[in-house]
Amino acid sequence: MRSLPPLNALHTFEVAARHLSFQQAAEELAITPTAVSHQIKVLEDHLGVSLFRRRPRPLALTEVGQRLYPAVSQSLDAIAAAITQSTQVSEATTLTVSVTTVFAAKWLVPRLAEFQRTHANIDLRLQTSNDVVDLHRQTVDVAIRYGKGNYPGLTVRKLMSDVFMPVCSPHLLNEKQPLKEPSDLLHHPLLHFEWIHFGTEAPDWKNWFELAELNTTDPNDGIKFDEESLTIQAAIAGQGIALCSNIHVADDVALGFLVQPLDVALDGFSYSVVYAMDHPKETLILKFLAWLVEAAGSFAVQ
Repeated sequence: MRSLPPLNALHTFEVAARHLSFQQAAEELAITPTAVSHQIKVLEDHLGVSLFRRRPRPLALTEVGQRLYPAVSQSLDAIAAAITQSTQVSEATTLTVSVTTVFAAKWLVPRLAEFQRTHANIDLRLQTSNDVVDLHRQTVDVAIRYGKGNYPGLTVRKLMSDVFMPVCSPHLLNEKQPLKEPSDLLHHPLLHFEWIHFGTEAPDWKNWFELAELNTTDPNDGIKFDEESLTIQAAIAGQGIALCSNIHVADDVALGFLVQPLDVALDGFSYSVVYAMDHPKETLILKFLAWLVEAAGSFAVQ
């Protein structure tokens, strides 16, 4: 059996000896100087020797303290390194992915069962956000971003590009007002996703109207949503015509929940897989990327 003093007292001694200041040790440990002094006293009582010369100032280590400090410091470093290594081993199969809300809901999540079946040893964690995360902080391992594909300082692999087309519930096609040409939109409410990125290049109704040479109605009329998946859901519910990414509505069209009555397609942007260069989990990232490319199928950028 080892006869060791309390670890907290050893830790406090190491910090105080490194700074040669109880005040600075207290600041690092987020405790009071009195608490630091108490822990040092616990250690000194356990050892039966003094470790610091407190008078006259400045604070100094005794001979025993000088011998003990490097041994304690090296031992604590070894413990910290072992804990870090153990944590990295346990996290080596965890992959944290940042992805936009609509892409996760309408494309990625419905396909994840296949990824889990073929990569059961990878613990995938999704963080949905429409904000750009800092991949250099490594709280997120990899991101699927939507845009023009220019992400300096990161490893980038374009995954797929989309186009935007009008979609609606098939029940609207059975109403008195047909949807056979762009001008037929005059007789139906429009559903809008309010883009906060891309400015005048956003794939919205205004730009689609210009492409379709349709100038007979206000492209801003209709219900507006701040989340694209809600726009799609409103279209499924028959509340109007939505302009949506063919990637996001692919499953709903295949299942018959939505139809694409008009063939005028407005170019969108690209989904790219991005991660920090020389990432320690690059092997896992590449496995996830390979699966994404396979799952993308005809959407994948060649």
